[in-house]
Amino acid sequence: MAYGINATEIFFAFVGGVLPALLWLWFWLKEDANPEPRRILLLTFIGGMVMAVVALFLEQLAFLAFNNTFKSFSPGFASVFLLFVWALIEEMAKYSAARRVALRLPSFDEPVDALIYLITAALGFAALENILFLLKVVGTQGMVVGLITGNLRFLGATLLHVVTSAIVGASIAFSFFHKEKLFRNVVGGVFLASVLHTLFNFFIIKSRGMNLFEILIPLWLAVIVLMLIFEKIKGLKQ
Repeated sequence: MAYGINATEIFFAFVGGVLPALLWLWFWLKEDANPEPRRILLLTFIGGMVMAVVALFLEQLAFLAFNNTFKSFSPGFASVFLLFVWALIEEMAKYSAARRVALRLPSFDEPVDALIYLITAALGFAALENILFLLKVVGTQGMVVGLITGNLRFLGATLLHVVTSAIVGASIAFSFFHKEKLFRNVVGGVFLASVLHTLFNFFIIKSRGMNLFEILIPLWLAVIVLMLIFEKIKGLKQ
């Protein structure tokens, strides 16, 4: 059954996409003893949203390229490799948003800022993804299903973006006083984040959503580890 999308449902999709991201942002900003300028945080969040559109376009190009290039490969290999390419595109997009907007400014003046800005960009990215996803769900299955789906994305996709971008942020933070290691750390961080992103998506697809909460357990454990990393990075000194 198809549903028409009215202004109320568009508003619902926007709020359902942005509000969870803002709640996560509020949670993580409390970890920063020296708050970043709100204007820069807002621009970084918006930058993440913009890069979500760019990533979606690049992912479509990658899909078309893989259909033409990997026909002779096994479907399993091609599918996993495509998932990795999509994950890599998204991790690079979130990093690019943070780097272009915030990481080259004077406000980036302590290691923990790298985590704050990467997570902010990730939450902007997730917010736009969530809006587009909810618009699709509401338009085809109605608002009630959209509400349920929105809660699941709050637990899953948004948290995944936070964790993977935090890996990149930590890689930058640990090179804050060792600029000669920055490039190597960023490459390693983006690669590791992309691998974890791929694994999560692979198991989600393989389970067909039946064991979602079991798959979310490692993500919640990763959040605990992330909080410990925050504390360690706060103590970094030159």
